Amino acid sequence: MFNFYSLYSGSSGNSLLVETSNTKILIDAGESSKKISSALSSLDINPNDIDAILVTHEHNDHIRGLGTFSKKYNVPVFANTKTWDAMPEQSIKINEKNIKSFTIEENFEIGDLKIHPFKIPHDAANPCGFNIIHNNKKISIATDIGHMTSNIAHKLEDSIFVLLESNYDPDVLKYSRYPYLLKQRIAGPNGHLANIDAGKTISFLMNSGLKEVMLGHLSKENNFPELAYKTVVNELIENKMDCDKIKIKVANRSFPSELIRVG
Repeated sequence: MFNFYSLYSGSSGNSLLVETSNTKILIDAGESSKKISSALSSLDINPNDIDAILVTHEHNDHIRGLGTFSKKYNVPVFANTKTWDAMPEQSIKINEKNIKSFTIEENFEIGDLKIHPFKIPHDAANPCGFNIIHNNKKISIATDIGHMTSNIAHKLEDSIFVLLESNYDPDVLKYSRYPYLLKQRIAGPNGHLANIDAGKTISFLMNSGLKEVMLGHLSKENNFPELAYKTVVNELIENKMDCDKIKIKVANRSFPSELIRVG
């Protein structure tokens, strides 16, 4: 068994779940501890059974419930040193024995999962994505990407499944109510990934065996699920990719998305 769920994914809060028969981990805890616990319970998963939480970066929509959840359920939290330094209000809530550090680009293991963190461009202390491997099957988590790089694309290669950011549509962003400086940040090199760039990335990854993708971290103000999906599909067609060879889903911001069975 190698399963993935998106519990919450969007500009307001993010938390993902990966499980095998022996191991259950969360990636980020960007909703309240109560909401994360409720989402897990709706999937018949006991929050006490979570083995660890991985942290991509310290922005509030990724760590809002981190300290409280870890403290309540005695869950180890893994983050890199600069990220720990950037979230003191959360780390102070966490039992010292549950504060774990990793180094980006160095593998580590949690239960029967092999984890490889890789660097991403975003305006945070030391943000990262994750490759997660079980029984030689690889999935990847990549959101909050200011721009796609060859290094990230390489890290995502050979993944069977990817949760990939598809944050905004440039035209919707242009005419949104956001102030100019915030629009500049989102569209900048350390902001977020546009729908069309998600489509280009997926086209590239299909050449290395990508079978399923979930578009995540959609902006509530600057995107629509239908638009993200349509833009990605159009990009695949533009690149002459066979859309019948890949499943494309869009993560829900408010409740768990459907189960992804990797193996």
